Amino acid sequence: MSLHVLEKLAATNPDCEIWWDSSPLIYDGWKASVLKDAPAEKRAEWDAQLTRLFDAENVATAGEMGFRGVTTNPPLSLQAIQADPAFWADEIRKLAAERSADDVEDIYWAVYLDVVRRGAAMIQKAFETSGGKYGYVSGQVDPRFVTDKARMLAEGLQLAEIAPNVMVKIPGSKEGYEVIEELTARGISTNNTTSFTVSQYVACMDAVSRGLERARAAGIDLSRWRSVITHMSSRLGNVGDLKTQAEARGIPLSPEEILLGEMAVLKRAYRYGKERNHPSKMLQCSMRVQDEGPGGKASSGHIAMIAGGDFVYTCPPGYIAQLMQAEDRLPDFDAASIDTDASPELIEKLLRIPYFRQAYEFNGMKPEEFARFGAFATTAAEFAAATRKTVDFVAQSVESLRRRVA
Repeated sequence: MSLHVLEKLAATNPDCEIWWDSSPLIYDGWKASVLKDAPAEKRAEWDAQLTRLFDAENVATAGEMGFRGVTTNPPLSLQAIQADPAFWADEIRKLAAERSADDVEDIYWAVYLDVVRRGAAMIQKAFETSGGKYGYVSGQVDPRFVTDKARMLAEGLQLAEIAPNVMVKIPGSKEGYEVIEELTARGISTNNTTSFTVSQYVACMDAVSRGLERARAAGIDLSRWRSVITHMSSRLGNVGDLKTQAEARGIPLSPEEILLGEMAVLKRAYRYGKERNHPSKMLQCSMRVQDEGPGGKASSGHIAMIAGGDFVYTCPPGYIAQLMQAEDRLPDFDAASIDTDASPELIEKLLRIPYFRQAYEFNGMKPEEFARFGAFATTAAEFAAATRKTVDFVAQSVESLRRRVA
């Protein structure tokens, strides 16, 4: 039996978890497309690997399903809708007939909750057989309102009501951490998203600790509670202000140095949590594959440089496919990698850049600055744009219903 690249990664630490970064609703279609384009000599192996990663019908124990959780957000849910537009257009028209067809936003939110509900049902067996340790689906509050505490809390409570294996995804804004504390105090599992910096991770851990203290004082059952804190690696180094600020100061940065800086931030937060035995688990996302093509070298430092740690890795379909295409050229994982640091000289160089100082230093930002951090602002805008696209899909479906009635 040949192991998938991600199975090899998981073998570097028994507490490592591999998650699927998209709606479970698209998995079968994606798997079929990967196998259709697979090299003939690898098709059977890849079929077995992808079945081990996710086979919702045959989860005897959580350990037998490679994916131990799922992350979704509005852009990823849009993928699920776009994968079967006729079905979802019909579902939207049904909702419009039941509700006020004039309230497109209300219908959109009902559709999003339904996408999360269906995904949670697909992996509920993993949740049940693991006693609530695995099998969560993350459902995200509307990314257009990342500083609206009241709205995020209300939406978070709605998401949590869907199923016991729904984990609520909350942005790393000052208001978001206030919501995380409140949800934790009610025993609701959370995933901190749009988070990039050590100061955000510390704020999240503090919010979780306060929430847990309140929950225990109130006698809340925490036996099936979890917290994960997301590090959006490649987005930290590539969609924020790092490169621009470095160029403005005449500081040349290679792709390797940017990667090492991203991982230095993650390792600093990871060790901070470990030293304090904090129950939140660091989640690695936004990974990339560096591939020179057939005959050339390939690597994915975003996972290789932290091999051996007990991280959650949430992997989107495209990234998984890239790993499979490069599997024969990827170096073996070294479980000691988590203990290897960037050189002091590189860290000193990076600290000359204000953006990196904000990300790396424990007091790099005040909570009210989180939502203005470059990577946060860019990512939130991207997520908001995808949400607007989904709302417009809903609007078009409602319009077609009106034309039929007319």
